[in-house]
Amino acid sequence: MIKLYNFDELKPEEILNRDIRAEKNVEDVVDAIIADVRARGDEALKEYALKFDGAQLEDLQVTRQEMDDALASMDPYFLETLRQAAANIEHFHRQQVHKNFVVNDTPGVLLGQKYTPIEKAGVYVPGGTAAYPSTVLMDVIPAKVAGVSEIVMVTPAGKDGTVDPVILAAAATAGVTKIFKTGGAQAVAALAYGTQTIPAVDKIVGPGNIYVATAKRKVFGKVGIDMIAGPSEILVLADDGCNAAWVAADLLSQAEHDKLASPVLVTDSPRLAKAVQQELEKQIPQLPRAAIARASVDDNGKIILCTDLHKAIEACNIIAPEHLEVCVEDPFGVLNEIRNAGSIFLGRNVPEALGDYFAGPNHTLPTSGTARFSSPLGVDDFVKKSSFLYYTREALEQVAPRIADFAQREGLHAHAKSVTIRYEK
Repeated sequence: MIKLYNFDELKPEEILNRDIRAEKNVEDVVDAIIADVRARGDEALKEYALKFDGAQLEDLQVTRQEMDDALASMDPYFLETLRQAAANIEHFHRQQVHKNFVVNDTPGVLLGQKYTPIEKAGVYVPGGTAAYPSTVLMDVIPAKVAGVSEIVMVTPAGKDGTVDPVILAAAATAGVTKIFKTGGAQAVAALAYGTQTIPAVDKIVGPGNIYVATAKRKVFGKVGIDMIAGPSEILVLADDGCNAAWVAADLLSQAEHDKLASPVLVTDSPRLAKAVQQELEKQIPQLPRAAIARASVDDNGKIILCTDLHKAIEACNIIAPEHLEVCVEDPFGVLNEIRNAGSIFLGRNVPEALGDYFAGPNHTLPTSGTARFSSPLGVDDFVKKSSFLYYTREALEQVAPRIADFAQREGLHAHAKSVTIRYEK
């Protein structure tokens, strides 16, 4: 059964209690895989596909025919759902596009900033126990909106050597440039360093297991990455007016992801806390993934009881959850009090699944408390900004003595000379 706590009796480390560091044996395995892929390229990827996925692969790249067959196999209703979701995601992310700017309010001085898309992005899409076409849409569409010219997707093949057609249909809908049949740490290594067939990219995005997350951390610096994602999280902030069955269902929407997932209820209502405990016990046995949800709820779930709503919001800000449902009477009234959350779902009719699949905001979100300092995946992840400046000779002359003095105070006399030499007779 999910554990019940009183907020005032918890220490901050007991509220958070999360650590996304990999164990030493994971680090060692990932180091070996990265080195092997760098040394042997495609040959290593094919061996890992056989070892980890049971797939005997002749070619790593998904063909145009495989893409066409996947689209043809989709039922029209789901294909239309993909298209509507893609349109919503694109519309939302187009609002994130920045404009270049120029400041020219001082005679002889022009300053500015310009945005440039990265050239190649790599998108990791998990395979294994479930297919996630929503991840394809969420990770690819912001890159397209940003103007990335080449988007390379990697995802593991099944034992029959094919990629789930749902994943391929989503990739076709989103506009992926190339798709390769490889997963795990080896796929991350291939994207970072390139192989005979897989091009090296500039940035790698997308969720994955601990091996994928560890590999992303290790190749960071060679390439950019979006974030180091930990297990899924949901925090429901709820008052006494909430329906306990709805709250329990929302908590289980993340608990079914992973045994390490973290479902948390924060409330000022003892009645609701007890009712949700009981509802979870009713609903868990009804789930196809009941064993996973049970482990998540029992091992990582919490109900935190607070004396009032403001204390409850304080608890939310300490936890800094990936998903935060604000199921209270006046969600907009407390929105500005919420400082730390990946994505915020306002009101009692906004389940987290709405954002996962369809509404438009991104579902690739900071986890493990990193919402304190980081943001959801978006257009900004696929662009670079460069500043530029221009001074006339006369404008530089006016500030030259100050620049030279500044440089000399730092002991950098060549810096100073590079300015003053322009005005020596």
